[in-house]
Amino acid sequence: MSDAEDIVVLIPRLRRYARALAGEHNAADDLVQDTLERAWSKLHLYRRGTDLRAWLFTVMHNVYVNQRRAARNNVPLDEDMPELAQPARETDTLVLRDLDAAIRRLAPEQREVLLLVALEDMSYGEAAEALGVPIGTVMSRLSRGWEKLRAMLSGLPAGGKQLKIVK
Repeated sequence: MSDAEDIVVLIPRLRRYARALAGEHNAADDLVQDTLERAWSKLHLYRRGTDLRAWLFTVMHNVYVNQRRAARNNVPLDEDMPELAQPARETDTLVLRDLDAAIRRLAPEQREVLLLVALEDMSYGEAAEALGVPIGTVMSRLSRGWEKLRAMLSGLPAGGKQLKIVK
């Protein structure tokens, strides 16, 4: 396959990650378009034989961070949930809504790592490369993100430990 064909194959994954980062569909589509435009203009910087997916996610991360800096505020995720292949039961919808809300409340650094590793199935090394941070930072952010997410979904305090009742 050519580089162009390889990039086209990865667009659905880019859209999914962009949707998780940017929130609403239009902003996500704009982020993907900006990413593809930047990637295409900088394709000469891509080293053949390396992971094109990781390189594109790095480009997307950098575009997103630059846009956030320019806007000087966080873009809130909208309340739309992605469409599911089968109609969800009411309890499934509530669980997904709670999960989406909890993920939105994570620190952006934790959310980015969690989405790359859990949603995009990247290795710690690939996520570290995409975000431009050491692998230990990825592991730390992921661990803290999972702990905070578990605490939020279970109703525990932020530290994840239940308070001891003293009489």
